[in-house]
Amino acid sequence: MDAPTRIRPTAPRTRARHPGAAADSRLAGGSAAGPRRRLHPAGHAVVVGVGALVLGAFLNAPGLHKTAETLQPGWKRDVALPLTEALDSVSHALLLDRPRNAVKAALGRSDDDRIVTQITLPPPAAVPPPPVGAPPPVRPPAGKAATSPGQRTPAQRRTPPAQPRKQAFSPSHPLRIYVGGDSLVIVPGYSLLRALGGSKVYKPVGPLDGHVATGLERPDVYNWFDRIRQVMKDDHPNVVVVAFGANDDHDYMTGLPPGTSVGSFGSASWVKEYRRRVAGIMDTVIRAHGFLVWIGLPIARSASETRDFEVINRIVAEEARKRPRGAAYVDTYLLFADPNTGGYAEYLPKPDGELVKVRAPDGVHFETAGGDIIARLLLKELNAQFDLTSWRRHAS
Repeated sequence: MDAPTRIRPTAPRTRARHPGAAADSRLAGGSAAGPRRRLHPAGHAVVVGVGALVLGAFLNAPGLHKTAETLQPGWKRDVALPLTEALDSVSHALLLDRPRNAVKAALGRSDDDRIVTQITLPPPAAVPPPPVGAPPPVRPPAGKAATSPGQRTPAQRRTPPAQPRKQAFSPSHPLRIYVGGDSLVIVPGYSLLRALGGSKVYKPVGPLDGHVATGLERPDVYNWFDRIRQVMKDDHPNVVVVAFGANDDHDYMTGLPPGTSVGSFGSASWVKEYRRRVAGIMDTVIRAHGFLVWIGLPIARSASETRDFEVINRIVAEEARKRPRGAAYVDTYLLFADPNTGGYAEYLPKPDGELVKVRAPDGVHFETAGGDIIARLLLKELNAQFDLTSWRRHAS
C-alpha cells in the first residue's frame, strides 16, 4: 500500500509589484504600509489662487491706481480708474498699503505713487519798466528808420562787434553737466558721459537720468518740470542736456491750467500749450544760471512719425532762438538722413566709407554708433559756448 501523499501548503499568490510602488505609496501616504494622503479638490487651489490675487491687489492698490490714471484716454481708462480708485480707498482704510509704503520709503521712492496732474512753470520774462522820471523814448519821423542813441558810425559798422567773453572752466573749476530726458537721451547720453570721462574739465552731475515713455505732455506719468527744478536747486549744473518729444505726439495732455483745453496734435491750441511747456523748461534752467542744450528729434522710419517730430522740433528750435545766451538746439534730423536720398537711414558711412549701423530696429532710437555721433555734436556745442581749453595754456 502506497504511503499517503503529503500536500505541502502553498503561500497565497500575490500580485507582483513595480519596484517603485513602495516609493509611490510613501509619497502618497508617508510609508508603504501607511494611510494614503487625502487629496484636496482642485477647486481649493483655485480659491487659494484667487485669494492671493485679491490680497496682492489690495497690497499694490496705490500702484494700480496710478497705472490706471496714466492710461491714454479711452474705455480701458474709463473702466480701470473707478475700480482702482475704490480699491485704493479700501486698501488705505484697512492699512493694507502700509507694507508697500514702507518698502518705497526704504528705497527712497516715496513719491512713486503720487499722482501729479499740475505743473509749475516760471512766469514769462517781463520787460522791466523804465526808471521813474526817465524821458519817453524818441520816436523817429514817419518813413525813417529808427536809430538808437548810440548809433554807430559807418567805420564802426564795418567792424564786427566784439564777442562776449566765454565763461572759462578748468579741472579745478569743472563744467558741471546733467543729462536727462526720455528714452531718446539714453544712448547719446551714455556716449557723452563716456567722452566726458577722458577730461577733467567736465564733471557729470549724477548718473544718466533717462526715463522711458515720458515727456512734457503727461506730468502724471513723470513730472519733468518738478524734476528739472529740483536738479537746478540741489545739484547746480552749469549745463543741462535734455531730449524730450518722442512720446509727446498725442492729442491728450494733463497738467493744463484751469479752464484750458487743447485740440488735436499740431493744432493752434496744442502748439501754444506745448510751446509754453518747452519755454518753461528752458527758463527754469536759465533762471537758475544754467545753460540748456536740447537734442532735437531725428528722422524716423515712419513718415507720419517724422512729420510729428518736425512739429515738435520746430517749436523747440524757435524757443531756443529766443534765448541765444541760455539755450541751444542741436538738430539731429539731417544728421541721420540718407546722404543720397535724404530719407531715413539705418546705416551711415564712416569717413573711410564703411557702413555702420546707427539706428535701432524700431526705426526711432539709436545704436551706440549713432549715440557717438550726437555726443561729438554736443561736445562741439559746449566748446562753442564755453572756454574749456585756455586752462591748458595757463598750466603750461
